[in-house]
Amino acid sequence: MAIRPSRPSCAPLLRWGVWLFVFALLGISFGCGRGEDPKVAVTAEQGNQVAAASEDSISLERDANGQPVPVRVSGGVNPPAKEVEAGGKFLDDAKNRFKGRPTLLDPTAPPPPKANGGGAPGGMFGFTGGRGGDFGALGAFGGGIIGNIGGGGGQNQGQNVGQLFQGGQGALGFGGGNVGMAGGGGGALARQLLGPNAAPGFDPDMSGEHYQYFQDNPFKVAQGADALSTISTAVDTASYANVRARINEGQLPSKDAVRIADFVNYFPYDYPAPKNGDPVAFKLELGPCPWQPTHHLLRVGLKAKVIDKDRMPPRNLVFLIDTSGSMDAPNRLPLVQESLKLLTEQLTGRDRVSIVTYAGTAGLLLPPTPGDQKERIVQEVLSLSAGGSTNGEGGIRMAYEQAEKSFLKDGINRVILATDGDFNVGVSDEAELVRLIEEKRKTGVYLTVLGYGMGNLQDATLEQLAHHGNGHYAYIDSLDEARKLFVEQGAALVTVAKDVKVQVEFNPARVAGYRLIGYENRILRNEDFRDDAKDAGDLGSGHTSTALYEVVPVGEKVGSIDAEPLKYQTKPELTGAARTGEWLTVRMRYKHPETEKASEVSSVLPATGLAKEASADFQFAAAVAAFGMVLRDSGFRGDADYDKVMAWAKPAVGKDPGGHRAEFVRLVERAKDVAAKKEEGQK
Repeated sequence: MAIRPSRPSCAPLLRWGVWLFVFALLGISFGCGRGEDPKVAVTAEQGNQVAAASEDSISLERDANGQPVPVRVSGGVNPPAKEVEAGGKFLDDAKNRFKGRPTLLDPTAPPPPKANGGGAPGGMFGFTGGRGGDFGALGAFGGGIIGNIGGGGGQNQGQNVGQLFQGGQGALGFGGGNVGMAGGGGGALARQLLGPNAAPGFDPDMSGEHYQYFQDNPFKVAQGADALSTISTAVDTASYANVRARINEGQLPSKDAVRIADFVNYFPYDYPAPKNGDPVAFKLELGPCPWQPTHHLLRVGLKAKVIDKDRMPPRNLVFLIDTSGSMDAPNRLPLVQESLKLLTEQLTGRDRVSIVTYAGTAGLLLPPTPGDQKERIVQEVLSLSAGGSTNGEGGIRMAYEQAEKSFLKDGINRVILATDGDFNVGVSDEAELVRLIEEKRKTGVYLTVLGYGMGNLQDATLEQLAHHGNGHYAYIDSLDEARKLFVEQGAALVTVAKDVKVQVEFNPARVAGYRLIGYENRILRNEDFRDDAKDAGDLGSGHTSTALYEVVPVGEKVGSIDAEPLKYQTKPELTGAARTGEWLTVRMRYKHPETEKASEVSSVLPATGLAKEASADFQFAAAVAAFGMVLRDSGFRGDADYDKVMAWAKPAVGKDPGGHRAEFVRLVERAKDVAAKKEEGQK
């Protein structure tokens, strides 16, 4: 039988014709070209700065249930808790909150986020504008591009379609570029047309920046497996320094820019040093919770051993410096140069330094050079200028190759990356970069990530690189911050404990529920605690790391949880240990860097462990956490506000080496003024 050749179908051409017609209409209506409507062009330029992430980055981080945590620019507001009178007596003396004087609060939990981000339904052309996930790929356009005009940012901001149209750039250059609409994260044109609530996640003051979206940890009932809380320790400080820079510039930070763990861990605390040669020890303290006085606050504080300068192992350091065009600003490459000068001054003849730079391509600027040749090292650093695109992948590969060539078996091997994180050549999406870093960390080379600049900081990318690269992430906003990092804490480049994990087991006989404050992207599964193959945070010489839990004692309501009694099972039967009155047990597990051998220690908080008055360190850490909750407009902040945070922090400043605590008090006062001016401007 003869086979008749099929005729080419016209359907694809018709479909493309329809799409071209639609986008032509968009261009006519809204000015696709930047010069056609000056007002739209200017607004679109603001939105165009927000970098879009890739589909792969959707699964970059996973929560405790294994569900993907999306990344987006921040947004959304939760209502504060409501304070009510207690028997006609109202106690609001902020300075006495740490003495356990009771005030009754209605701890209203924050409502769940709106599924379509608050966008109006029904896009401009009848698409479901509020939800980019309804049509699959087509829905991404409907919600991310067309729908954003009428609907204002949909589910594609991080749930169904994820990062393809997140943030203002979008696939095919549509979001914020020509059309002037950002998919998901919030478009400039959509914001102009629909007002500030049109596109949650878009912040005009930080429109080119990229932060990981997360929600505050909820309260959990201390029953069954939920009586356990397992986390990776953390020492990152970038969020605090970044937010400080914004506030000092007269801006309130984007909600997702505020990571409370970074805030609390920015400050050192006076924890007891490890004994008997142990690399790390921890201390427990349970005291009053200032923003919710019917609750308690648990502080778990870790302290790493301090290695004296004369006993420091030799260091093999590779300075990996971003010299692309985006670094051409006074608070970027010039500040990088001054920062690395400070670090170079701390080196000795036993150390080795290499310099790798990257813009459009990567190159070796300085081969391994003894650390006492300071003039030569500094001269090479100061010779750099910014220009070109950003091949971060090429720079990372070359830096690790250089570190491996000069590897010191009994020394410190570390890549120090200085960048704004705006990678746009080679592998540039977060998932691929993280996979590259995870592969390279197997070589035994650690990573320190230094973020620079405002308006274009790719914070989400940098935090993930540090998290997955056996390193930590700091943000440098001034030479004073560089001095704190490299002079005051320079020995922290020496890792003394690897994969440090903390597990808290609450006693249901004493604790009705609890909430972990911060550490949203550091939560581990309970079974990960003794899985020594599971990566966790590392501690360097002298590092302190602090985790805070809000604890609900038995007899108090756990947040807004009002669960229906179980039909098919009863509450777990308590053991004899529960009847002793103990509050909780904390376990810490870590590996020794030299041997990879794991060790585990534990400690019990006895029935008498509740302090009537908090220590100064405890009080200050609580004030810092409360400040973070106020900035995030968290529904868990109770009655905390700027004035109360200052009242709690001021008496706890103490000796304050470096003046960081006094600076914190000034920062809170500055934030209060900025917030007042912003509120006045909105009236």
